[in-house]
Amino acid sequence: MSSKKILNKKSLDFLEKYLNNPAPTGYEWEGQKIWMNYLKPYVDTFITDTYGTAVGVINPDAEFKVVIEGHSDEISWYVNYITDDGLIYVIRNGGSDHQIAPSKWVDIHTDKGIVKGIFGWPAIHTRNGAKEQAPKLDNIFIDVGAKDKKEVEALGVHVGCVITYPDTFQVLNGNKFVCRAIDNRAGGFMIAEVARLLHENKDELPFGLYITNAVQEEVGLRGAEMITQTIKPNIAIVTDVCHDTTTPMIEKKTQGHTEIGAGPVISYAPAVQNKLRERIIKTAEANKIPFQRMASSRFTGTDTDAFAYSNGGVASALISLPLRYMHTTVETVHRDDVENVIRLIYETLLTIKEGETFSYFE
Repeated sequence: MSSKKILNKKSLDFLEKYLNNPAPTGYEWEGQKIWMNYLKPYVDTFITDTYGTAVGVINPDAEFKVVIEGHSDEISWYVNYITDDGLIYVIRNGGSDHQIAPSKWVDIHTDKGIVKGIFGWPAIHTRNGAKEQAPKLDNIFIDVGAKDKKEVEALGVHVGCVITYPDTFQVLNGNKFVCRAIDNRAGGFMIAEVARLLHENKDELPFGLYITNAVQEEVGLRGAEMITQTIKPNIAIVTDVCHDTTTPMIEKKTQGHTEIGAGPVISYAPAVQNKLRERIIKTAEANKIPFQRMASSRFTGTDTDAFAYSNGGVASALISLPLRYMHTTVETVHRDDVENVIRLIYETLLTIKEGETFSYFE
C-alpha cells in the first residue's frame, strides 16, 4: 500500500459519530450498532454475544482464524449514594480519574433519558489554603440542581445509574484528534478501516478474519475473555492505546519513551508471541512505516493477555496507538499514528499464510 492518506471524509464522519456516542462499560450496545452499521459492507457476517461484543467476519467458513481486535467501552461512573440534600456520590466504572472531575458536566443515563449534572467543588475563597483537600473518590459529588433526594429520584436518577462525560470530538492544530473514549474506541475504528481497505483493494485472504470489537476491557479484559472462547482463533493482533510519555510529570525511567506522531508502538511482553511480533516489525520496516517499541514487563494490561492465554495458547501481539492524557475527557492522538496503525495491521495481514503457527520449533 502506498503512503497516501488512508482516512477519507466518510471515515472521519464515522469516527466522530462513534466517539461522540456514549458507550460506557456494560452499556456498549448503541456504540456497537454504529460500528456494525459502518462495517457491514466490508464483511460477510457478524457474531455477537450476550454481553455485547461484536465481530465482523470475512471468510467465515475458513478453518484457520485470525483476529484483529480493539475494545469498545469507555470509563464512566455509577450513582452510589444520594444525600438527603440531593447531592450524588459516585463509584468508578472502570478507571475513572477523580482528579479531573470537579467542574465537569456529566450525563446521567436514566430510564427517562439523560439527566444533566455537574461535578461541584467548593470555591477557592471558601477553602483553607493551608489544609486544602485534593479531589478524592469520597469527596467529589454531582449536583443535578435538585433541592433534595426526592427531587433527584423524581428525575429518574437512582443508585446504579451510569454517568458519562458529554465531551465531543475535536481536531487540534489540524492533525490531533481529541475526545473522551479514544481509549479505545480508536481501536474499533482502526480495525474497521482495515476491513474497508481489504474490501476496496479486493484482497483475498487465505484465512478467516475476525474483526473483533470487545466489551468490558476497562474492568478486566472481560469481553475478550468471553469472545476468544467463541472464536477459538489461531492468531490475534490486538490494538489499544499506550501513553505518550513526553508530557510533564511522567518519568521515562519507569514509563519508557513513546510519543504521539512517532508511529505505532510495538510491545514486548510475555503475552506477546515473539515470532509474530518480529513479523510485524519486519512488515513495518519493509513498508517504511515508522514504529516505536515498548516493554510491558509481566503483562500488557490489554486484551492481548486475554487472547494469548486462552484456548491452550494463541499467538498474540499488540500494536498500540500513542495517546496523551489517558482517562481524561481530552485524550489526544495524532492522525498520522492512526493511519500508520491501520496500515501496519493491514500489511501484516497480507503476509500471514494459512496454517502459519509462528512456532519456535519449526
